[in-house]
Amino acid sequence: MDLPTPGVILEGDYWPEAVRVVSVKAIGQRVRLEAVGERTRQFYSQILSAEDLTRIKSVTPQVVDFSGNAEAFFLAIEAHRIRYAYQFDPLYAVNVSQVDALPHQIEAVYHYILKNPRIRFLLADDPGAGKTIMAGLLLKELKYRGLAQRILIVVPGHLRDQWVRELKERFGETFASVGRSMVAATWGRNVWQEEPEIITSMDFAKQDDVLAALGSVQWDLVIVDEAHKMAAYQYGSKTNKTERYRLGEVLSRQSKFLLFLTATPHRGDPENFRLFLDLLEPGFFANSDLLAESIRSSDNPLFLRRLKEDLKDVNGVPLFPPRHVHTPKWFLNDDEKRLYNAVTEYVEKSYNKALLKDKRNVAFAMLILQRRLASSVRACRRSLERRKERLSELLRLGQWLTEHGGIDEEALEDEPELERLQQEEDLLERLTAAETREELANEIDLLDDLICLAREAEKHEIETKLNKLREVMQDARIQNTGEKLLVFTESRDTLEGLSDKLRGWGLSVVNIHGGMNLDERIKAEHDFHEAAQIMVSTEAGGEGINLQFCSLMVNYDLPWNPNRLEQRMGRIHRYGQRNEVHIYNLVAYDTREGRVLTTLFNKLEHIREAYGADRVFDVIGDVVPGGSLKDLIVDAIANRRTLDEIVAEMECMPDEEAIRRVQEATQMGLATRHIDLQRILGDERKARENRLVPEYVEQFFERACRFLNVPLERRQDGFWRIEHVPHELRTVSVHFKQRFGPVYREYLRFTFDKATARRQNVEFVSPGHPLLETVVDAILERCADDLKRGAVFTDIDGVRDGTVWFIEGEVRDGANMVAGKRVFALYQPTADPAGLPQLVSPALLWDLKPATETRVEPLAESVEAITDAAVEHVLLPYQQELLQQRERDADIKRRYGLRSLEQQIGLSEAKLIEYETRRTKGVDIPLPTIQNEERVKEDLVEKKQRLEDSIRREVTLSPREPRLVGVVRI
Repeated sequence: MDLPTPGVILEGDYWPEAVRVVSVKAIGQRVRLEAVGERTRQFYSQILSAEDLTRIKSVTPQVVDFSGNAEAFFLAIEAHRIRYAYQFDPLYAVNVSQVDALPHQIEAVYHYILKNPRIRFLLADDPGAGKTIMAGLLLKELKYRGLAQRILIVVPGHLRDQWVRELKERFGETFASVGRSMVAATWGRNVWQEEPEIITSMDFAKQDDVLAALGSVQWDLVIVDEAHKMAAYQYGSKTNKTERYRLGEVLSRQSKFLLFLTATPHRGDPENFRLFLDLLEPGFFANSDLLAESIRSSDNPLFLRRLKEDLKDVNGVPLFPPRHVHTPKWFLNDDEKRLYNAVTEYVEKSYNKALLKDKRNVAFAMLILQRRLASSVRACRRSLERRKERLSELLRLGQWLTEHGGIDEEALEDEPELERLQQEEDLLERLTAAETREELANEIDLLDDLICLAREAEKHEIETKLNKLREVMQDARIQNTGEKLLVFTESRDTLEGLSDKLRGWGLSVVNIHGGMNLDERIKAEHDFHEAAQIMVSTEAGGEGINLQFCSLMVNYDLPWNPNRLEQRMGRIHRYGQRNEVHIYNLVAYDTREGRVLTTLFNKLEHIREAYGADRVFDVIGDVVPGGSLKDLIVDAIANRRTLDEIVAEMECMPDEEAIRRVQEATQMGLATRHIDLQRILGDERKARENRLVPEYVEQFFERACRFLNVPLERRQDGFWRIEHVPHELRTVSVHFKQRFGPVYREYLRFTFDKATARRQNVEFVSPGHPLLETVVDAILERCADDLKRGAVFTDIDGVRDGTVWFIEGEVRDGANMVAGKRVFALYQPTADPAGLPQLVSPALLWDLKPATETRVEPLAESVEAITDAAVEHVLLPYQQELLQQRERDADIKRRYGLRSLEQQIGLSEAKLIEYETRRTKGVDIPLPTIQNEERVKEDLVEKKQRLEDSIRREVTLSPREPRLVGVVRI
């Protein structure tokens, strides 16, 4: 049989494209044929029979005779440039997304994270820095480079909607929100495998069945928000791993790229922090000394932290205006005080009785009632009424509940508000410390008395707290100036009653609460921005809603969880806030929790003055002496200690100790204090020079649609529309959908200008948008023959006369990962055929005119000669440029990662020597102890070997054979 020879181009059903033969070897009656794809450069190896060879045919290489359609050639080259836009635009994702990235965001994504060939990174900036935006920019960059198609985002349950919204609005990315209901609806299938882009909650993902399913699939990119919740703790030689930490271990194993986001990396526990970093790169930092060294040298390869006061805009103006927290002193009236004392006594006795019987769920339920009491008289009465009704029903049925054990309060805190409040209300209504029918009947009678007291207190037309709110509003001149006010409350009952009162005063009010879906919340946010003067919101307003156009906030009640308080403040004290922020806490001084909270805020204000910065309000919980804020309040409610003792403990903390706690809690020592603004501005200038200008993308799209007969129309308002996208453009591959998304039947209002899209709320089309990308694909396919034949253009300025070669160059590393890929243009003047080709911009065709009647001679120059020149004068310098950055990163990994592992190996060897020495002296060392340490050492040696191999492969770069994309004659 006749065998193909190396260099021959073949076509056949064995390949999805034409291939160039690399080698042929006879194996008995068969042939091993190795070839490379002409278009994709993919390597193919088949063993074929004589009969198989009859079904393939050789293809005569296309002669470059410059007979191609010049318009088709132009469109195909531009399509290539659009597809490789990320390679020459240093801020690609910024320019194709609906974000105006700030200097610190650009620095994090482009100068730190994307520089790593294998991204395993912790982004730990202060609250409000825009970590979601930075994660979105990274996601967009990796997707467009083809490096991330399967993406999992793990977040606390209450932040799920926020992530879905931000990714859709800012980055055009549609993620599936996966929870128990969706998994149940797809029973028998693995939704984690089927959906390429998923957002799920951390506490759902940690459940055994879900964790097992997650452990069976691979992800290109995993992003974890509030990642510090995946904690492990070291006690001597024992490590205690939480369920969330075990989730982190699974995600680490199953992901190629891993990004952690948190504002609180370790809360002052260095060992906890080291274990946390182990989820990114196990063993990278053996001890805190190496960690500290990397921070001092500003070359830590695993994490980045910037402080709020160091964040500035492009003009060097601080992003965050000052924040002032006020806690006015006020007292309950007589009826309110009687109600407060009676309910608190009921809570105190029931709480202590429940704890004695180990009924922690009952104790938790009683604290919920205390929080309702602190919220408003209405909320307290409604809760008492519901509890009485439910307990009466349970008494009638003889089924009252006396559950033992305790609820997972931390997991409950992370639930979406609606689910959290439903669980809390259920516990409050049905759980009791009563153990006999008589005890329960007495409790129901007591509830009846408490309800009567609440109704007496409600007879006052205006509750004392509501009067205080009116005073605050008058102080802030809200009614006179139209200034907007955000009011937070924990209780839906309080929200409804308060909103009715405010409307009765003639004020325009909108609400947000956990019973509203995301679209309803967005509408409420819009109504607040455009028309309403006051928003009354439950905690749901602190989740996924940005209200920086408002600078006044009232905490109508105060959550006992400082994180929730910080989250509330963060809704208005964030980037985009132009005014100083004022926050008012309404808590009655003559209540147990009121004394504790008022003392705390007075102490915080004192610390703020001594410290000279308001970051103390970002770490409220860490300044509380002796434990958590909730513990102090519970001590007061349960009367474990006197109020005077609790207050004295809080007040006696020295300022120096408090400031040290603030610095420790905010991890100031971990922070990178200098942001290189000049370097970032340089990047922005380079991006403006090199990016695909929206006007050019728009012109390309218009010309491409005309070429492809796509019915593109310009609307009267200046926007574009396509009423019917042709079927062939909508029929895209699974790979295309995963990378860019689906192509829809119609696009009725879109633009190519980012600012206009945001201002007019229309669809923004840019590189990466499925409509543009399907047109790019169609052009590349339809115009491939014109590229091969070449085309003729005219330089109307008469400057150029010669040949331009468009070359695709690619550099890969030792792991066969693409380190860089670009389309280059080389110009060979006719007057100097023997000289070196000149590197010119691939965009030069925009300055040329397609020649219609011109005939030129077929290409006489050697393609091999020009590709050799491309390797020598273009690809090798490009490889060197890439290598310089890779070498810097590799040096950091050697300095910390390898040193760390070497230290750990040394410690393990020292232990083994000690064991052997003690055994020779007759000390009985159990064999399992020695074997366990030997395994530890072997594991460390293996990790060191893997890291050395990885570093070596990352800095082993080599150019691939350049591919000729097309040639033009000018």
